[in-house]
Amino acid sequence: MHLYSFNRIFAKEIYQDMSKAKITVVGIGPGSVEDITPAVMNAIKEADVVVGYQYYFQFIEPYLKEGAQCVDTGMKRERDRARQAFDLAMQGKYVAVISSGDAGIYGMAPLIYEMAKEKALGDDIEIVSLSGISAFQKAASLLGAPVGHDFCVISLSDLMTPWAKIEKRIVAAAQADFVTAVYNPKSHGRYWQLYRLKELFLKERDGNTPVGYVRQAGRPEQEVKVTTLYDLDPEDVDMFTVIIIGNSQSYTWENCIITPRGYYQEGNGEETGTNIGQNIMMESFRTISRELHDPDIPLSRKWPLLHAIHTTADFSMEDILYTDEEAVPLLHQAMKEGRLKTIITDVTMAASGIRKTACERYGIEVKCYLHDERVASMAKEKEITRTQAGIRLAVEDHPEALYVFGNAPTALMELCDLMRKKKARPVGIIAAPVGFVHVCESKHMVKVFHDVPKIIVEGRKGGSNVAATLVNSILAWPDAEQLKPGRDV
Repeated sequence: MHLYSFNRIFAKEIYQDMSKAKITVVGIGPGSVEDITPAVMNAIKEADVVVGYQYYFQFIEPYLKEGAQCVDTGMKRERDRARQAFDLAMQGKYVAVISSGDAGIYGMAPLIYEMAKEKALGDDIEIVSLSGISAFQKAASLLGAPVGHDFCVISLSDLMTPWAKIEKRIVAAAQADFVTAVYNPKSHGRYWQLYRLKELFLKERDGNTPVGYVRQAGRPEQEVKVTTLYDLDPEDVDMFTVIIIGNSQSYTWENCIITPRGYYQEGNGEETGTNIGQNIMMESFRTISRELHDPDIPLSRKWPLLHAIHTTADFSMEDILYTDEEAVPLLHQAMKEGRLKTIITDVTMAASGIRKTACERYGIEVKCYLHDERVASMAKEKEITRTQAGIRLAVEDHPEALYVFGNAPTALMELCDLMRKKKARPVGIIAAPVGFVHVCESKHMVKVFHDVPKIIVEGRKGGSNVAATLVNSILAWPDAEQLKPGRDV
């Protein structure tokens, strides 16, 4: 069929008595007849002419009415396709313009509306846009539930958009923690863009973030794969593939990707043991994690670090928080097994910040000897500080407790001396005294005891609030599972 030159004035004179012309722009879905909506199917069945890219005709030809024409202008000839549709409509034909997926998502709908505006055809032609099932929606359904929360869609094709702008959008999506669907990830001429997207996302997201991709969604050649951001292989992707990258809350289960919306944790938390306050705290932890210099540090170290930064808003903790390997899970296991029954703090302020309900759940008693009636007399008699005296008394009663220091370096030094004399055998030590005198030295002293799990805030910083939150990180260690991207649950 020849391409008609469009002359609106001439057309209006000839067809001035005709009813208003109509173009229906439809999305035929990703490729399967089951994914064509009833409204779109009816439009296709009623059309006198279907205008579109020839490749898509195979999906709708069996449903065309007798005598209906299919008009193809060739690949990358979208403007010609739109002009042809207007010419045919002004000849009195009912025209359906087809796109794959949804016509409004990288399809023909915007071009049809733009051309109608440019030619001032609003009074002459009625334009109707019918929604279709997009490729990313089909891919998402095949992958489980990866777009359960806020998401965006980005095309890597730079035919219409400069790559510099595309890259800005990639960075913004990664930083904003959007679930991200990727269209046009690769073609014969565009082989490097997906590598660059992966590089940019890995700067903002954990390498274990779930990633799914679907090739030829809804068609006989369909392939569905689930992997991680780190293991995503751009060479395993082609121009017919849609990629979906999860957010920081996405995880895998039974080879599906799930991005929770939050309904399951809504209310009083009976299903999951969580509550609104904890959800807010976990979201704060995710925010902190994204701002760390090294977001890929082991979770057993990251977990107490997130608590410390959450309490202080001090990101220098990343450089000064020392944690023995697996200290947190080891100490939590001791609590769970009943080997850790007592927590001793140097001052009452540290004791007051430790979660009492969690301690009760594990049958743990929190004690501070600072106000024991024996302390004052011992301190005076031995010419030591009251906190030193308190530690001496605590060791006599509870030599195998978890010892927690948030204020007094002399108390920590006292414990180190008693350990050297084999009078104290702590299950673990949290060393976070704060100040300027003997503080750094006390932390150097405790670090030499390699057989005792330790968490140390190095240098002058620390405090009772930090010491308490580090204890809470041990008590709440099972909750750290929520921060694992791609976790199996």
